[in-house]
Amino acid sequence: MALYDRILVPTDGSDGVERAISHAVDLATVHGATVHAVYVVNSAGFTGLPMEASWEGIDEMLRADAEAALATVRDIATARDIPVETHVLDGSPQREIVRYAEEEGCDLVVMGTHGRGGIDRLLLGSVAEKVVRASNVPVMTVRVGDEEVEGVEETGEVGEAEETEQGEQGQTA
Repeated sequence: MALYDRILVPTDGSDGVERAISHAVDLATVHGATVHAVYVVNSAGFTGLPMEASWEGIDEMLRADAEAALATVRDIATARDIPVETHVLDGSPQREIVRYAEEEGCDLVVMGTHGRGGIDRLLLGSVAEKVVRASNVPVMTVRVGDEEVEGVEETGEVGEAEETEQGEQGQTA
């Protein structure tokens, strides 16, 4: 019996996110699962801009970024013969990720985190942390990026999850 049938991997196309994608695809391979990839266009971040004809250009640019990020997931999954579904969503990233995971019956969310601390975390926030706190679906975070965290030794192995977290509701992975 497979533990996971539907694995959600949110992507923002940032450097290092391939590590989280690869981990999700590895899990899908072991469990015979389908990978669901989402990219959330945070259009709310542009509400303060004057609405001119230039909005179409910004929207097109954001959609092109979304398609490029999802193409990376599609390429990694199809190279391993893993079925993949991709979706571009609009709204707040953490809300849309949680909503999609719950409404689509996903068994696990695998997402990257930069592991920022201190002032960077305070100023930038963490979509991964907000998803962990709000999700009823188990969430596995995979450290991405080049930042090192004090007291954590970098293994250098691609696809290794360095931290696993779950929603506050007591879900177990």
